[in-house]
Amino acid sequence: MRKAQKEQAQELVRQMEEAHDQIRKFIEQSSIPSAMELLEECQNGGITLGTLIENTEGEGHPTVLFLEEYCELTYQIYEDLNAGKDININKIYKLLRQKLIKAANSIKNDIGVRKEAVFLPYKASMWDSLESVWKAADEDENCDAYVIPIPYYDKNPDGSFREMHYEADQYPKYVPITRYDEFDFEKHRPDMIYIHNAYDNWNLVTSVHPNFFSGNLKKYTEKLIYIPYFVLDEVAPDNEKVIENIKHFCFMPGIINADKVIVQSEDMKKIYIKEYLKAAKRHGLQGRHLDQEYLEQKFLGLGSPKYDRVCSTKREDLDIPQEWLKVIEKADGSWKKIILYNTGIASLLAYNEKWVDKIESVLKIFKENQNEIALLWRPHPLIESTMKSMRPEVLRKFMAIKEDYITQGWGIYDETADVDRAVVLSDAYYGDGSSVVQLYRQTGKPVMIQNVEIIT
Repeated sequence: MRKAQKEQAQELVRQMEEAHDQIRKFIEQSSIPSAMELLEECQNGGITLGTLIENTEGEGHPTVLFLEEYCELTYQIYEDLNAGKDININKIYKLLRQKLIKAANSIKNDIGVRKEAVFLPYKASMWDSLESVWKAADEDENCDAYVIPIPYYDKNPDGSFREMHYEADQYPKYVPITRYDEFDFEKHRPDMIYIHNAYDNWNLVTSVHPNFFSGNLKKYTEKLIYIPYFVLDEVAPDNEKVIENIKHFCFMPGIINADKVIVQSEDMKKIYIKEYLKAAKRHGLQGRHLDQEYLEQKFLGLGSPKYDRVCSTKREDLDIPQEWLKVIEKADGSWKKIILYNTGIASLLAYNEKWVDKIESVLKIFKENQNEIALLWRPHPLIESTMKSMRPEVLRKFMAIKEDYITQGWGIYDETADVDRAVVLSDAYYGDGSSVVQLYRQTGKPVMIQNVEIIT
């Protein structure tokens, strides 16, 4: 039984207890019709409770048996009053109370509370930021966990919505999916809602459907929980120069509205709290938003589920496409060294066309060494959407390079939702600084950041 349902049942019992006092008073005052009316209401209350418990706990539950006894007693008293029989009011009152107390104690002790956790990923490639938390909830026998991928839109330069994307078919087969338009949030009112997109309408490139903005979700749950879809390089809390470049992550609509924010470390928690306080003051927020003690409980440095996923995945468990194996395997069956080439949004926005020139030169070098090295090129999942919205002038050249690379077939182009497969499969990382770097370092394998200024 859900927490709200149990509270509803206990409230109904309380109302029936109050009715007993009124029944006693009416009988003492010889207001028999009024007493009979309340007895009928108590019987209906018992039936309503029994139906609720049978629907949630199954038939034959002990509480239902106690409620049946209670209903039989109210019916018998009703019939005696209707027949004009002399009754002992003190005895009646005591019997009603005893029967209802048995049912109330059974509701308290024999009915457990089931929780409901809802996970709202939007991009399938970012599912790893929620997966280990979902697994824990799904394995809890007292929790119903729902994975509900939500639609998102690319944005035009003027902020209007362009194409809609819905990636429900891109999640692992072991993840049961619930459609977003088949889940009634008002009816369910889940105990917890997990999100990994905190931007709401602040993002210039994409937007989740407005129905799933954090401010709206907060109406339907007591606990809205935000877990970033990325991990950052660890920074000392007093390193103001570096923090200046990441502070925007610490204050967004989803973070403001969230009841809990789970970040990758205790140091990162300190940074989030410090930067959140500064931004909250600038934006004129009041109350708990400026309460250090409250923020210490709101932000939790528990680690990132992304680490859990990548550290628990082994190369032998990977499903490697046959097209990839053609690139990876040498003629003798052995494997080439696999380099993950990751290109990200921050470098695109910083270097524009020079960034595309850098990619072109890198691909040329790896093509010349394809007999010994297999290149696995994985751009950021939102790279093309970002170009369309913010850098349309470099999109055509990038697409020409991409299409040429795919057509030639000497390397792998990975635009699937599973970044962990690329991390685990590869032997080393090369490319832009991004959240994948911090994730990659968890594997202990080499990492090299490309310098866009240097083009060979």
